[in-house]
Amino acid sequence: MTPSDTNTDPHLEQPVDETPGAESTPDALTFSSLGIDDRVLRALTDVGYETPSPIQAATIPPLMAGNDVVGLAQTGTGKTAAFAVPILSRLDVSNRVPQALVLAPTRELALQVAEAFGKYATHIPGLHVLPIYGGQAYGVQLSGLRRGAQIIVGTPGRVIDHLEKGTLDLSKLEYLVLDEADEMLKMGFQEDVERILSDTPEYKQVALFSATMPSSIRKISKQYMHDPVEITVKTTTSTAPNITQRYVQVSHQRKLDALTRIFEVEDFEAMIIFVRTKQATEDLAERLRARGFSAAAINGDIVQAQRERTIGQLKNGQLDVLVATDVAARGLDVDRISHVVNYDIPHDTESYVHRIGRTGRAGRAGQALLFVAPRERHLLRAIEKATKQPLTEMHLPSVDDVNAQRVSKFADSITASLASPSIALFRRLIEDYEREHDVPLADIAAALATQSRDGDAFLMAPEPPPQERVPYEKGPKRERPARKFDDRGDEGPRKPRQGDQNLVAYRISVGKRHRVVPGAIVGAIANEGGLRRSDFGHISIRPDHSIVELPADMSKETLEALRRTRISGVLIQLQPDHGPRRH
Repeated sequence: MTPSDTNTDPHLEQPVDETPGAESTPDALTFSSLGIDDRVLRALTDVGYETPSPIQAATIPPLMAGNDVVGLAQTGTGKTAAFAVPILSRLDVSNRVPQALVLAPTRELALQVAEAFGKYATHIPGLHVLPIYGGQAYGVQLSGLRRGAQIIVGTPGRVIDHLEKGTLDLSKLEYLVLDEADEMLKMGFQEDVERILSDTPEYKQVALFSATMPSSIRKISKQYMHDPVEITVKTTTSTAPNITQRYVQVSHQRKLDALTRIFEVEDFEAMIIFVRTKQATEDLAERLRARGFSAAAINGDIVQAQRERTIGQLKNGQLDVLVATDVAARGLDVDRISHVVNYDIPHDTESYVHRIGRTGRAGRAGQALLFVAPRERHLLRAIEKATKQPLTEMHLPSVDDVNAQRVSKFADSITASLASPSIALFRRLIEDYEREHDVPLADIAAALATQSRDGDAFLMAPEPPPQERVPYEKGPKRERPARKFDDRGDEGPRKPRQGDQNLVAYRISVGKRHRVVPGAIVGAIANEGGLRRSDFGHISIRPDHSIVELPADMSKETLEALRRTRISGVLIQLQPDHGPRRH
């Protein structure tokens, strides 16, 4: 059909409703009816996929037919499989050159997408998927490229690095995917994306996925895509009303401490804790057991007999805490589970909804807790937006809260023991000891308590007071409170604050005239240098450059990667800042 055959826009739009409880796909489609490769179909069955989600049902057929596609869908609608399955079904494994490139805004998403490709390609021998992103050694990526990876998943900055070095050849590229395109452009990657697109063959299949359609995305679709099929997914993901949902903002290194504090003050019957990897299930379960909790792990490597035995122990009360991956917890139905903890935040809302559905069974009330690191707040917002339900922030229990609970439980244990049939025997023994040794009864009771409890560890020690930050000083007796970001003018050489001796000042070649904002600087540098947001000190944006405080112990490789980082298409040319030049 040509545009003249119809009165509608040539960009065919297919709105799709994702309302739970409705037919999941038109005409009850199955993956086997979509014409995908049998080996990919077998892998989907292995990971438990039964029917395609609405975005998959709407997107896979046009991609299999060779059309360009624009998919407007929120995170968590299953879009990774929507583009991975057609690419894997049509790829020529015998050709050891990059045939597919997926661009992602962050290294976390790049790794997640690469992992998904690997999962769906389990039964395709000879297929290699290579993630390339800032913060990883070039050697690993160079050896992967030399081996001949057919699928590259990367962040824009590192992809451009390889293109400029001549280590990545996209001349044979047949498939290009822009994943979370709006996030990519928000982070200042528009010129990088267009630079990469210009390096690819004119005739290739392009899939663009975005939660929104701003003018910048529309411009890319018109300039680099050929009559794309436009698909819109209306997500109305919902969670059960009897589940209370809360989140805790906590850094990665404090998660275990946060979890154990919650254990002490939350009244729970049984709990399932979700982490991302198989190894993490074993590690966390072992660390919880070392702290005295009854915990076990289940993951994809555990044999069925052991899985059934572990779940049986959870059901009958022999086990209280289960640490699991998403795949291992599929089909888990245990009424005792009163709490679900997302120890690692899921990257898609669909997984979040499935996870917390493990509690609140049979009409009972359930509790869902979500651990959110500072740099993961965008994932929290995505969950709240998709579920149309705000999560309540929960502040971590204080040392006093934990100690009060320990004292209360100790008193309860004494009350329970008073009902023991052995109480008469032990009372007589204590009275005899009191007469013979002339020791007060209270001291004897305290001595007995130390036999079952370590007195030194019974009460949690107070937290050390926060380190006092030394105010910024310029000139005698002038104080200025420290701020995270500022727009100061040139005030002379920057000196690291005394409380942050591990930070040094760097100069980058973007400033106000480039319309950069602190978020774009942090996003680009953190992504390409493998840094955390907590690694940044002051950011001072000047007219034609900016000053950024970064860790003093960055490796030479990280510094070299950061020098080649681009923000808003401009090479930042990172270098130590020595203050203004004096004439």
